[in-house]
Amino acid sequence: MISRPPASVVFHDARVIDPLAGRDAVSDVVLRDGVIVQHPGEMPTDCSHVDCRGLVITPAFIDLHCHLREPGFEEKETIASGTSSAAAGGFGVVCCMPNTRPSLDTAANVRIFGDMLLRQAKIRVYPIAAVTLARKGQSLVDIRSLTASGVVAFSDDGDYVLDNVIMRDALSQAASAGLPVIDHAQDGRLVAGGVLNEGAVARRLKLRGMPAEAEELAVARDIALARLTGGHVHIAHITTAAAVKMVQRARNEGVRVTAEATPHHMLLTDRDAMIVDSSGTARFYNQAKVNPPLRSESDATEVVRGISEGVIDAIATDHAPHTADDKAGTPGEAAFGISGFETALASVLTLCQQGDLSMQRALYCLTAGPARVLGDRIQRPSLEAGLPATMVLFDPESRWTVDPSRFLSRGRNTPLEGKTLQGRVLATFVDGQCVYLSEFLCGVRTCGRLVDIGQNDVSGTGLDVTNAM
Repeated sequence: MISRPPASVVFHDARVIDPLAGRDAVSDVVLRDGVIVQHPGEMPTDCSHVDCRGLVITPAFIDLHCHLREPGFEEKETIASGTSSAAAGGFGVVCCMPNTRPSLDTAANVRIFGDMLLRQAKIRVYPIAAVTLARKGQSLVDIRSLTASGVVAFSDDGDYVLDNVIMRDALSQAASAGLPVIDHAQDGRLVAGGVLNEGAVARRLKLRGMPAEAEELAVARDIALARLTGGHVHIAHITTAAAVKMVQRARNEGVRVTAEATPHHMLLTDRDAMIVDSSGTARFYNQAKVNPPLRSESDATEVVRGISEGVIDAIATDHAPHTADDKAGTPGEAAFGISGFETALASVLTLCQQGDLSMQRALYCLTAGPARVLGDRIQRPSLEAGLPATMVLFDPESRWTVDPSRFLSRGRNTPLEGKTLQGRVLATFVDGQCVYLSEFLCGVRTCGRLVDIGQNDVSGTGLDVTNAM
């Protein structure tokens, strides 16, 4: 991934938040040859120093749900561009969905994909295997061989596993392997031809809606089958108030159900899918077309409550990059999906700034929460001394306007274009190596000691970070 040696750096006076350790305090973080050290002793003469007053250091984020597109859809994203974009968003670990071509539905396909990751990935990537062959919903994959190939979960993401028997067997066999089944909990038959949430906005635009009940029925089925089998079902991108309450009740009953929410389903509503011009004419905003759709304000409020109160375990991006042509055309022709890596933290911190969510809980759901969903298949996120640094440095107060042309992702599809958000990633480290460095780090509180931190791969950023200050 990185050819040059890692950095030795002292980050001075950062607010250090380590959710698993229960740590939230201002202190120095010292890296010697990329390893976090408690008692640094003699540091190298070329050690860098960064003044981090007002900045936050936390373990690098873990994304349970993203689409890297490669192999098969490289015009939308590649492993290299997607993982560079993830690093820019503060993610050190991502779990990619199997809707590639070919699908990740056999151990052989997973091994080929693993070889591609070794050559191209900028951060850690864990594959999620399909539940059914070719994701067609007809035949269960070989759970045992795929588990042995190193996958961390099973999902037919984008396609609800309609057959109850197949879903039952998937949960049962995955439970024996100690892995979750992640379901796109939405009965596709009830939303066929739909464009946005069924409600007042859809009626005003005269477009076919996607009813909340399609998600709620699917979540109820998944919970029932998890109860029957003892398996672990994980609800992807939960969006409705009723679904959140169902998960809460099931967990109280001891059912093995976890859930994730996306930043866009927390921050935005179906009103953001409508553009009204000066004459009062309303039209649909293709960039806000996502599946499941942006919901009502009351639904979004309940999703944020679910995050805040521990009902929802993780914040996941569902990063779904598309080309400009993919998102063009009529509302029915435009593709579903939002490019989410590079706006995730700022979306969430904007909610924190509004008082809807604590920063500590948000960071838990970006780090420890997703790690606990996956169990011991991935390394626990930690700032413990003796470990190679896998962490992110960010400025929680920095406000910026979203400009998709600056994304490192090939997908520039976002409904947040032109919106002002709060919170900016400044640097991301993975396994002791700096995999992302923002140009804005060179402008923060210098006090004469901010210098180059030894970032190894700034390709695509156009940065020159060699000047001492």
